[in-house]
Parts: sequence; structure tokens; C-alpha cells
Amino acid sequence: MDQLRPDLSRESLGVGPDFPGIAPNPLMSSDARKRNAELRTGALALGVLVDWREVNSNPRVILMFDVETADGISFRGIADEGLTITELTRLAPGQTLPVRYRPAVMDHYVALARDADPAYVQQLSDEIARRKRT
Repeated sequence: MDQLRPDLSRESLGVGPDFPGIAPNPLMSSDARKRNAELRTGALALGVLVDWREVNSNPRVILMFDVETADGISFRGIADEGLTITELTRLAPGQTLPVRYRPAVMDHYVALARDADPAYVQQLSDEIARRKRT
């Protein structure tokens, strides 16, 4: 039975006790719908994919990222996403993807920034790399 149910505990996801948890279904929870709407307009950051857990057969996936913001803040980010089978097969640990987060909340929730301008993502990547070198 453990193999059928992904471990979505705070410890397995690598987040602290302040993390509010994974909503059972983002389409049914008003809090999750509100959070997802806020994340769509959130600040851009880069996330390095650490791991993921498939939650059901949609496929709905919980993605775990090590996130680096333009301001130099690093945190473990959790994204609750619906992916196509093609997107799911392309996931690989270590991939860097643009994500959005809510700077005012900082609750570990992030969302894939599918709409991000590639030029701005490259600029953000260069800025983060430059800061790490100095």
C-alpha cells in the first residue's frame, strides 16, 4: 500500500513545520484555487528539480524544487501541477525550471512559470550565477 500512496509528509518533502501541507485536490479547495491564482502572478525565480511524486492519474504531480530568487533567497519549493504524460516523462532531477512564488507569503508554494519570457529567465539565471561567483 505504501507504494501506491506517495509520502507527502513535511519530512519527505523537505519543508519545515510552517508548511501548510498539500491540498487534497486543488480544484476542490477554495484556498488552493486562491493560492494558484496568486502564484500565476507571483515573482519569477529559478527552481532546480529535486524530486517529484505522482498524486493521481491526471497526472497530478507534486514537484520539489530548490528555489533561488533574484533577491538571493533560497528555499525548498513545492509545486502542485497537472502535467501531460509527455511533460512527466521529461522530468529529471537537476533540471532548472522557471517558477513563480509569493514573496509576501514565503510558504514554500511555487508554480511552474510556463508563461515566463525566455529572455527574462536567462537574465535571471545570469544574475544568480554572477551572485554565486562573487
